[in-house]
Amino acid sequence: MAKARTNQERSSDAASIVMLERAEALGIITAFQRAENMAACPIGAGQSGTCCKVCYMGPCRITKDGQVGVCGATMETINARNMARAIAAGSAAHSDHGRDLAFTLLAAAEGTAQGYEVRDVAKLWNVARKYGIPTEGRSKNEVAKELALKGISIFGQQMGELVYIKHAPEKRQKIWRQMGVVPRGVDREIVDMLHRTHMGDDQDPEHILLGAVRCSLADGWGGSMLASDFTDILFGTPSPNVSQVNLGVLKNDQVNI
Repeated sequence: MAKARTNQERSSDAASIVMLERAEALGIITAFQRAENMAACPIGAGQSGTCCKVCYMGPCRITKDGQVGVCGATMETINARNMARAIAAGSAAHSDHGRDLAFTLLAAAEGTAQGYEVRDVAKLWNVARKYGIPTEGRSKNEVAKELALKGISIFGQQMGELVYIKHAPEKRQKIWRQMGVVPRGVDREIVDMLHRTHMGDDQDPEHILLGAVRCSLADGWGGSMLASDFTDILFGTPSPNVSQVNLGVLKNDQVNI
């Protein structure tokens, strides 16, 4: 169990300290207190990869070099699997936000999403060109519908390369291709990562981590980048504004986002 810390030790932000003090006064338990009250798992506390729960023949506890789990996995393999699975979960969560935005753009283009519309037409034209979609003589909703459908398709794409890859610097693209980490499709790489980190599949930690890089690129240069582009199209590309920030701007009589 971790030693209890003061609120000044928990955060360097003055507003957060005030909120933590207010939470304590109201008897509200925060994540800081839960972390301090939680005793870490003794098997995995020292090295995250020493405990493997991928299958139900374990959990396997590896404490020294030369030991292997039931499936033959070494400490290095278990470490790589644990990290790769965390990356796959994060990529799934992050990219699914992009998928929702693609479906929202489709609904807006078809007029079935009340309150949503294409607000940044210039950004729509720009992104459409990235996807190779013609814009000349077409309405914004026609282009938006085709773009939304193409955006949805990158999630289930099984072969080739994600469309956003070609917008990375050429030198970087070359390195990715040499390493074999260019993603084929968003869901394709997430499934591949979960598949090859299962018991009895890929045992090579280096190979697993290369797959994890490809999975993360499927998010960063796939679902995540799509989410940014489609958000700008639907809500307008943001520009810098002078504004108030931090917890002190919350108001009792307004919806705070």
